[in-house]
Amino acid sequence: MFQRTIFLVLFFLLASLITIPTHAIRSFPERVGFSISHQFSEAPEYTNGFSCPVLGGDSFPKACDPSLVHIAMTIDSEYLRGTIAAVHSVLKHASCPENIFLHFIASDSSPVSSEDLTRVVHSTFPSLSFRVYQFKESLVSHLISSSIRQALDNPLNYARSYLADLLDSCVERVIYLDSDVIVVDDIAKLWRISLSGSRVIGAPEYCHANFTKYFSNGFWADTEMSRVFEGKSACYFNTGVMVMDLVRWREGDYTRKIESWMEIQKEKRIYELGSLPPFLLVFGGDVEAIHHRWNQHGLGGDNVVNSCRSLHPGPVSLLHWSGKGKPWSRLDLGEACLVDFLWAPYDLYRHHEHHLHHHHQHNLQLLDVL
Repeated sequence: MFQRTIFLVLFFLLASLITIPTHAIRSFPERVGFSISHQFSEAPEYTNGFSCPVLGGDSFPKACDPSLVHIAMTIDSEYLRGTIAAVHSVLKHASCPENIFLHFIASDSSPVSSEDLTRVVHSTFPSLSFRVYQFKESLVSHLISSSIRQALDNPLNYARSYLADLLDSCVERVIYLDSDVIVVDDIAKLWRISLSGSRVIGAPEYCHANFTKYFSNGFWADTEMSRVFEGKSACYFNTGVMVMDLVRWREGDYTRKIESWMEIQKEKRIYELGSLPPFLLVFGGDVEAIHHRWNQHGLGGDNVVNSCRSLHPGPVSLLHWSGKGKPWSRLDLGEACLVDFLWAPYDLYRHHEHHLHHHHQHNLQLLDVL
């Protein structure tokens, strides 16, 4: 497994010979419209192999074909560059890319319309099956409490709690991915993971983390609230990569359970980390544990400091720049961490300036990331 990780890094070393910009435009205009669709290059066309399931054609509504792999992501102007790169990575490494259906969730109060976002995705990935949904921020905005980082307070961060309502009822299962990830393995492997018993979600768990720190002392002192974890071996998990059973979610009304904890938070202030703690409260101790290779998280540093981090030892299927630092921003500023050069080959942003700022030095050092 370790040898495979080294192979992947060597692959990225070669791929990263692509010119990397250090002064590219970092933000999108408030009304983007036509211009935004021209900021991304068209991705290569990725096609199915001979062993892929044949789609049903007109036998099913487009999103309801049982041969599809469903992936949900949020999409907005601020993280659009990350979303495009993430989708590119999924398609590039998929064994059956034509069987992938993307569900993009956009805010109804975004300055960029859903129509504009649809045009961007279609112009970048002409063969991709996808749909852009509007998320009504009013559903959750009154429940959001301020957190340790302002970006975590964006209502769109909470859209993952409403996927069962947003997506068609025929969509019974979905992989949720954050916009700051890169997939370097066949996404079908993640899709095929079973959720045993009555489990609703699956995610990599990190049981070495200090679980108590995610909640206040007041929470742990309140026996009625802390009883939620009684008899459970609850571990921290990152909600940026999840396999979700939407049938069980709908049957258990889990959206309402998450909202209930958010209402308690408004009254008693029991956590500081945005949309993550309600998931821990509802699902902690009852998560299908997925191999850590599917979420090498924390590559953006922590929630306060934009710091460089190395990959964890072992095989890698998904890289996740959770934390304050994002690879596209650090690359543009000429302040890239070594792991950011693993993200760069999937970047489809049309760069107007090309520089090789210390690029050879970064290539020589990249193996030290392991």
